[in-house]
Amino acid sequence: MKTAISLPNDVFKKAERLAKRAKKSRSQLYCEALREYLARYSPDEVTEALDRVIGENGQPGDRFVALASTQTLARVDW
Repeated sequence: MKTAISLPNDVFKKAERLAKRAKKSRSQLYCEALREYLARYSPDEVTEALDRVIGENGQPGDRFVALASTQTLARVDW
């Protein structure tokens, strides 16, 4: 999908330098930046995705947590 956006000159210049250093196209750099921004500011989508994975595969670390808790409690002086 092609789109046109307006950027302040300083942001454009910094993005150009970063794209060259990273050996990426401008489009690739902007796409990655937007994906990261969306992931950061759309936590509901991340939570929904994690809930789906846990629903399909079970709660991660149940066995580990149980074992770690047992060992920790065994070392505590009551």
